[in-house]
Parts: sequence; C-alpha cells; structure tokens
Amino acid sequence: MSINLRFVLCEPNKPSRTTLNKMLSSLDSLWLEAECGSYSSLEDIITTSSADLLVIGIDENIEEAIAAIRVVASKSPGTAIIVISARNDGQTVLESMRAGAKEFVNAPVQMAELAGAIQRVTQLSTSVGTRRTGNTLVAVAGVTGGVGSTSIAVNLAAAMASNPAKSVALVDLDLSVGDADIFLDCIPEYTLIDVAKNVGRLDLSLLKKSMTKHESGVYLLPRPVSLQDNEMVTPENMSQVLGLLKAAFSHLVVDISKSYSMIDLTALTAADHILLVTQLDLPCLRNVVRLLMSFDEYHGLREKVKVIVNRSGMNSSNQISIKKAEETIGQQCFWQIPNDYVVMTDVRNNGVPLIQQAPKAAITAAICSMTANLIGEVVGTEVAGPQVEKRGQWLGFLSR
Repeated sequence: MSINLRFVLCEPNKPSRTTLNKMLSSLDSLWLEAECGSYSSLEDIITTSSADLLVIGIDENIEEAIAAIRVVASKSPGTAIIVISARNDGQTVLESMRAGAKEFVNAPVQMAELAGAIQRVTQLSTSVGTRRTGNTLVAVAGVTGGVGSTSIAVNLAAAMASNPAKSVALVDLDLSVGDADIFLDCIPEYTLIDVAKNVGRLDLSLLKKSMTKHESGVYLLPRPVSLQDNEMVTPENMSQVLGLLKAAFSHLVVDISKSYSMIDLTALTAADHILLVTQLDLPCLRNVVRLLMSFDEYHGLREKVKVIVNRSGMNSSNQISIKKAEETIGQQCFWQIPNDYVVMTDVRNNGVPLIQQAPKAAITAAICSMTANLIGEVVGTEVAGPQVEKRGQWLGFLSR
C-alpha cells in the first residue's frame, strides 16, 4: 500500500520551481504541503507544517541553502531532505549530506531519478510517513434509509475533532439527497464536485480552502448541489480525492449512499473500518445479511465491517433481541447507540453535533465511547460503561 506523503518545495528560481512542482505532483500519493522561493522562509514553513519530505534546489545560493538544510535537519528530523543541484562535484554533495540531506539529484532533473530518490528515502527512513500512520478512514453505511447513518457519521466526526490534535474531514457521498450540511447547519461555498473535477491541480492548502470548516473543527465536503453534476464524480477521481484527503487529514469519515454504487465501493475499499448501521427489526437485519454476503465478493471487505445497532431500546418489547440479531447476521454486533428521540431531534433541528448540544447525554457518551474504541484514544465526554461479560467489546448503556 502506498504512503501518502506531504512535501515542501524550496527553489528560489521560479521556472525551476514550477517544473519541479509539476514533476512531484504527478507522482501518486505525493501532495504539496507548501512551496517557497527563499531559503530564509524555509524554517518557518517546516516548523509549522507536518511535511514528510523537503525537496530543495541549492544552486541559487549554496551557502544559504546548506545552512537552511542544517536547520531543517535539526528542527524537523522526521523530514527527509532531497537536494537538487546542477553542481555534482564531490564537495557540494558532501556538504549537502553532512548538513542532513538524504539524497542528491542532479539538475536538469530526470523524472526516473527523482522518483527513485523519493522511493529510497521512503524505504530507508522509518520516520518518513510515520507521522500519519494513525490516519484512519471510516466509512459509515446504512442498511436502509432512515436508520440514522448520517447522524452517526456526523457525530463520529465531531467526536474525533474534539481532540484539537486531530484533523478531521467528513465527506457526504450520498450524491443525490445527502444532508450532512444540514446536520452541521452550514451552507458550503464548494462541494465534492469542485474538488473531484480539479483534484489533479489541488494542493493541500487549496483543498482545505475548498471545504467548509464547522466550529466543531470538522471540515465538510458536501454532496453536489445539482443532480446533473453527479455524473462528474467517478470512481477514478473519487479515489484521487480520498487519497488527497488522507494526506491532508488525520481522520476521514465518509457517509456513503444507500445505492452502494461503484463510487461508494471505492470508499468502502479504501476504508479502514466500515460501520454498518442497522436497527433491531427484520427488514434491517435481512439487509445486513444481504450486504455481508455481497461484501464477501470483494477481497478484504467483509473483515472490515462492524455492525452498529442504532436506536437500541426503542420499543424494546417489540425489538428483536441482540442475541437473536447476532445469530441471524452470523457475527457479533460491535456497538449499541441508545435511542433518544428528544435529544436527536434537537440536534438535527439546531444543526449542532451531540458533543456540543448535549455533552452529558447517554447517547453522546455512546458515540464518544465508540469513537475512542475505533481510534484508540479517549475523546470528548467518552465514558466507559460496564462491559457485558460475554462480549468484551460491549458497553452497557443507560436509556434516557
């Protein structure tokens, strides 16, 4: 699996910088974090970014460039440095390596040589790319309409974003009738279609400017406005969009549609976890079985599925029991989200996530606990309830 790497490009010579930028951006899973035209500004850019790679042209002023490389190597040891220079004398190469460079590429740069240098620093340096090994893509899928999958996706993203150290994006893949923007009470200026059709020209900075940042910290990429625009989102450019988002954010939540189209399948395939949201009634459980059987046709898809029981406790006397549900679907359910009609109605109508609207509610604790289990960290108001002895992953939830 390829690693999504962020790079900073430093080259005072503008034509050379433009050429290098085009070459670097053409490589899969390599995304531009920032570029600069002076060695003096490099320290500030590196220390305020999370770049894995620095590509620096040194010919404009070798002494200043070497000094800048030395600073970067000292202050950001996890950033691999590749030097570009038309000078290939031993002294220049030696000074560059002593300053902290990992690779030296001769100018004019050949694409194969540059790609090889990047591959070598990625393979040899264990620190390259490790700062985002915790990147997590969670796809949230409903087994039918109305089971609350969008509610869970939005509130899952908000719970993740409650940790300011995390950067979280939410993508609405229900291209026809998605409403994640309603849940966050925002009117986005740009949508998924703007990113998809320009993905080849976007860097990480422009990507974030093309998204809507909610006060919870979540960056939203909503569905297209017009139904006619849906055709412009393809599995190919969706795969590129997901790759760019994974490079830009530590956590990515995708709310897929109920059509399970090839675009949805692209997100499911890329996901680390698939949350399959159901309720404890016969039509929903039948669809769980059907979907799991369909997922068996795709390598590795079934193993990522975690069944989420939403609105647990709703009309409990009429609900199918958890035990019977698990026997029916052939696997244990991963989590229960308790029913709380009053709180969820307020949240939906006010366009405010649970963690902000009702931080002490049992349903909020359930969402936060589930989120913490997925990403391995305590978030928000995460509260661990008593575990059910037969199923270690279960928590007991109180009904409101």
